[in-house]
Amino acid sequence: MKAIGNMKKILFFLLLIQCFAWSMAFAQTTAIKEAEEAYTKEDYNKAIELYENILKSNGESAEIFYNLGNAYYKAGKIAPAILNYERALVLDPGDADARFNLQLARQKSVDKIEPVENFFLTDWFDTIQNTAAADSWARIGIVCFIFFIGCVILFFFSRWIRLKKVGFYLGLVLLVMVIFANIFAKNQKDELVNRKHAIVFTPTVTVKSSPDASGTDLFILHEGTKVSVKSTLGDWSEIELEDGNIGWMPSKDIEKI
Repeated sequence: MKAIGNMKKILFFLLLIQCFAWSMAFAQTTAIKEAEEAYTKEDYNKAIELYENILKSNGESAEIFYNLGNAYYKAGKIAPAILNYERALVLDPGDADARFNLQLARQKSVDKIEPVENFFLTDWFDTIQNTAAADSWARIGIVCFIFFIGCVILFFFSRWIRLKKVGFYLGLVLLVMVIFANIFAKNQKDELVNRKHAIVFTPTVTVKSSPDASGTDLFILHEGTKVSVKSTLGDWSEIELEDGNIGWMPSKDIEKI
């Protein structure tokens, strides 16, 4: 009887957890619909508030970051729009819509920085890597590895030379895919965990040669510009631009992606 009583308590506890999960999901769905209605009615400030609350309550979401970026863009707030498109792409690098809208938002920013030209294979590598997120690449790697094992078995145990050749060459291709999938997954995971990039959030900021106000003025940045944070010292961050320029600026003037 005691065991039955304990089982009932466990089932009741699990039921409470399930009900709580359902209520949270329902509340999030309701909030998203409310935010979408506000966006449709061009009440962008209300949509922004609702999407921000959803992120605070439910954590990061590529879809919500993307929608929030759209609301900020429509409200004419370019820096927050760029920030949220970038955050959406960190979670879902293959989101073509977020990437396209990010380019539109960047065109409205003041600073037009030309990136350092990379070797074409590097650009090709990055393009392929950004077609999927870390979890997707990990799954691809696992599937390719399973098929690779099948090819190894085919090569060693098949009695027909043609099948041995198929197993050998297909196995090589799959092994390369496993290696690259793991590299892509690791790189995407590092980007997700170690947020090294940031967006300038102040209208104008003077980048200095050293981490203090008395440092030599190097160049001026405007809101919406993307920078890479190399290091921090006190209230200052050492930043690098896509064109290779390096300097120091107050940490309060940037927002980490």
